[in-house]
Amino acid sequence: MNNNEQGPRQRLLAFDTSTSSLAVAVMENDKLLAQVNILAERNHSAYLVTAIQECLDAAGLSRGDLDGIAVGLGPGSYTGIRIAVTTAKTLAWALNLPVVGFSSLEATAIGGFANGTEQNAANIKSLPAASRSGEGVILPYEHWIIPLVDARRGQVYTALFAAAEGSLPRRLEPDAIRLMDNWCQDIATRLISLAPENRPQAIWFVGETGQHEAAAEELRPLLGENLHIIPYELEGVWVGLCGADHFQMGERDDVHALEPNYTQLAEAEAVRLRKA
Repeated sequence: MNNNEQGPRQRLLAFDTSTSSLAVAVMENDKLLAQVNILAERNHSAYLVTAIQECLDAAGLSRGDLDGIAVGLGPGSYTGIRIAVTTAKTLAWALNLPVVGFSSLEATAIGGFANGTEQNAANIKSLPAASRSGEGVILPYEHWIIPLVDARRGQVYTALFAAAEGSLPRRLEPDAIRLMDNWCQDIATRLISLAPENRPQAIWFVGETGQHEAAAEELRPLLGENLHIIPYELEGVWVGLCGADHFQMGERDDVHALEPNYTQLAEAEAVRLRKA
């Protein structure tokens, strides 16, 4: 992320409870001040408020020192997402602070890719505004990152991002719930449609990969050693980096209208699956 040394100091509380990992961070612009990570087995209501206070204490700040709140909106655990969003809205309203929601899958993509490539958060830069879009435009030096959160019955909450090492990812496909087998076939079709020199440098499946590794391995003949399957639990530093990026880009949400992203299958697809 680009350092903003000449701009105003922005202190941000960011957290996500969309999976079994409870991740909290306090950021000052793009710098991590403190983080708390707890594997809460989706019992986040018992730990979140305490974890937030512990993180603020570790950063040497009080709630009154904050300039904003960032929260992971999911998709993921219904209960977990509700807890995070409700807490964020309550804090933002009580402290009269701006709030911004971000995709939990985006944060997972950032963290999983950074862990797999052994990148330090301090060295990862934000993308220029002009480079953030461009769906369908593939740059051959980029990697494709596919975050996974298990949604049971062969389904995953997932998306597709592209990133070069040293920069935050850009989105290629929206968050959605997809059948993992079909999703991998879609990815294979994308790859085959590209000339070899225009294919991504590598593909990374990150997140809750355990039950879906066999489907991901179907891409091995196309990718060889350039296919990476990395189990990953979301961490505060990457939640903070993702939230800070959106916050510093000027994004804000209406505190009253902010809602979780539950990301359900379209009804027609759900009916088809029930009949299968």
